[in-house]
Amino acid sequence: MKFILSILTCLFVVAQGYSQSGQKLADAAMELTKQDVVYDPSYYSIPYPNGDVPSDKGVCTDVVIRAYRMLDIDLQKEVHEDMRAHFSVYPKNWGLTKTDRNIDHRRVPNLMKYFERKGASLPLSKDPKDYLPGDIVTWNLGRGMVHIGIVVDRKTSDGKRPLIVHNIGAGQVAEDILFKYTITGHYRW
Repeated sequence: MKFILSILTCLFVVAQGYSQSGQKLADAAMELTKQDVVYDPSYYSIPYPNGDVPSDKGVCTDVVIRAYRMLDIDLQKEVHEDMRAHFSVYPKNWGLTKTDRNIDHRRVPNLMKYFERKGASLPLSKDPKDYLPGDIVTWNLGRGMVHIGIVVDRKTSDGKRPLIVHNIGAGQVAEDILFKYTITGHYRW
């Protein structure tokens, strides 16, 4: 009996740990919605590590990058180092022959590969209950366009779906887009 109680306690602690870290990422994402950001996909030469495009500019990946940075996780550095060590497994959509620490982390397919390599991939689902605060979701928008956002703890007006913090052109906002496009990735990291 003590053994079973010990296992249940461990499972509870692990579940609590996830819920706290996922909630922290969701809270960071919601904090980003308070900032005015103009959608700007321009290439910028930025410092390394901890570089960022101008704070009033950004795209969907910058939402994820900035939210993780608020938790002291630098995706610019993390993705760059992983790509440098494993360049052959990353997408070659842009014709690159080497890494570029200014932009690699700002590309959805690279973030998808990074999260996959870190064991963060989850099954795709059409059940909104499978998407928890702090989860990362990617979509295919059609015509070769992809998108990424963060699940938050706020719900749609009908209470059925979690909102997503993302930037698809209107700045960093929380919206009901979970099932608006074809989901291509679901990650918990």
